[in-house]
Amino acid sequence: MLGRSAFSRTGSFRPENLGQNAMAMIGNVCFSFFVIGVLVFTIMAATYEPEDPLFHPSTKITTFLTSKSNATFKSDITVVRTGEDFMAANETVFGSIINSTDVDNLISAETVDGGDAAAAHCDVSGPIDCKDPEVFHLMMRATIDKFQDIHFYRFGKPVAGSNDSTCDMAWRFRPKEGKAAAFYKDYRRFVIDRSENCTLSVVSIGEYHTGVNARKRKKHQKAGLEKTPPNLDQANALPVVGEFVNDSLPVVESESSFTHGKYLIYEGGGDRCKSMNHYLWSFLCALGEAQYLNRTLIMDLSICLSSIYTSSRLDEEGKDFRFYFDFEHLKEAASVLDKEQFWVDWNKWQHKDGMSLHLVEDFRITPMTLRDVKDTLIMRKFGSVEPDNYWYRVCEGETESVVQRPWHLLWKSRRLMDIVSAISSKMNWDYDSVHVVRGEKARNKELWPNLDAHTSPDALLATLSNKIDEGRNLYIATNEPDTSFFDPLKDKYTTHFLDEYKELWDETSEWYSETTKLNNGVGVEFDGYMRVSIDTEVFLRGKKQLETFNDLTSDCKDGINTCNVAAN
Repeated sequence: MLGRSAFSRTGSFRPENLGQNAMAMIGNVCFSFFVIGVLVFTIMAATYEPEDPLFHPSTKITTFLTSKSNATFKSDITVVRTGEDFMAANETVFGSIINSTDVDNLISAETVDGGDAAAAHCDVSGPIDCKDPEVFHLMMRATIDKFQDIHFYRFGKPVAGSNDSTCDMAWRFRPKEGKAAAFYKDYRRFVIDRSENCTLSVVSIGEYHTGVNARKRKKHQKAGLEKTPPNLDQANALPVVGEFVNDSLPVVESESSFTHGKYLIYEGGGDRCKSMNHYLWSFLCALGEAQYLNRTLIMDLSICLSSIYTSSRLDEEGKDFRFYFDFEHLKEAASVLDKEQFWVDWNKWQHKDGMSLHLVEDFRITPMTLRDVKDTLIMRKFGSVEPDNYWYRVCEGETESVVQRPWHLLWKSRRLMDIVSAISSKMNWDYDSVHVVRGEKARNKELWPNLDAHTSPDALLATLSNKIDEGRNLYIATNEPDTSFFDPLKDKYTTHFLDEYKELWDETSEWYSETTKLNNGVGVEFDGYMRVSIDTEVFLRGKKQLETFNDLTSDCKDGINTCNVAAN
């Protein structure tokens, strides 16, 4: 007994059973690994969220913004994405489309209610009565028949035009193949004729925005014909391009409301005169912190436009925020005040009402530590050493998961977007588009060895012939200054370029008039950022869209050997 092993040799450990035991043990281990693998994969699949390039970790964005490479962001004047770009273009939000059948149903209903008394009292020589339902029905039918590539959601009641034979009418619409989550408004002048037997007909429909008398909708006035969308709140939250813009500065109602308010202001820093992307990344950090702290953001509406957008090639101060972004939407959706007016009120009432200031001079002091500050004003003051004096540094580190940049509050200027709508309307919203990058990149054969050849007229014709039907309207968004370069394309397409539409921003335009008022009577230059913004947005509304670095050339957008890097 003493010579035996401490473990008894049971049946399962007999030599003849070892092979079976080993196989069973291996099977059990493999099955365990399989179960663990399935569990891990399931958890990863459930929690994975695809990465949006705009929402990279702040360290990656910092590297992106401060890069010194010739082929990267520093020299890139791409238009920034804003809140409306992230809205889903869900047709159920927009509501039902108005078509000819709806007009017929309206006519039937009105005939039952009121009969056809108008015809019995027809005066052939008299003025056209724009309030006559028959005139309204005629104008709606003519509009629906003429503009086949847009969907209608509301028709306003017609009003008198410039003389006895004209009527103005407005309508809300979207392009049939529109990808942007927005409504558009147009108002046009109709010439109407009455024959000897009193039959009415539309002689002509004016160009975009010619029906100026129908532009403003009276308060509480019901639309002439509208289908209420199922989710009215969501529909009302969408931008409406073409409506009157009220971007006047917000004012404090009284001394009492001012002294009971809580405010946040950012002062100094190195963000000024940087690219628009950099500016917005910092501005939205400040706005996000203000919302987190439940404070009103004091913002400087005077911004510095970077030299990459100016004709002088110098940084230019004194540009108004409202030239580029929708301040009306911002002031309605968030609590903001103009910096100049704020300091006037502050100096008037601070000592009298005992308002206090809390100064913060280190960006590493997080918004979370300022949550309990009771002072009226928190001032973040930034120094002169870059990049530690960039505003967006406040939103890095642990703050990144707490303070969210409110992208939904920032929309593009509706004045600029109205120019986009005008250009698209002049092509009846029925066009294809191609973005052709040339300029400096086409000349730099070291970084873009094929771009010049791939964007030559012959190469473009060869590429386009396989993708865009002959005879189509073709909008060419490009940085090529000499548009005659593209003349060979005219044999197959009706080509259009941004500069064909200069009347939309010259000194006689509505845009020039309104921006001059914002600029205290001084005319506003249609600068490089505005040009690129409109060029890009018109391109994005094409039915078919071809991009330079996806469709025209094998070169990488940021230079040789960067395609995989750009994708990451």
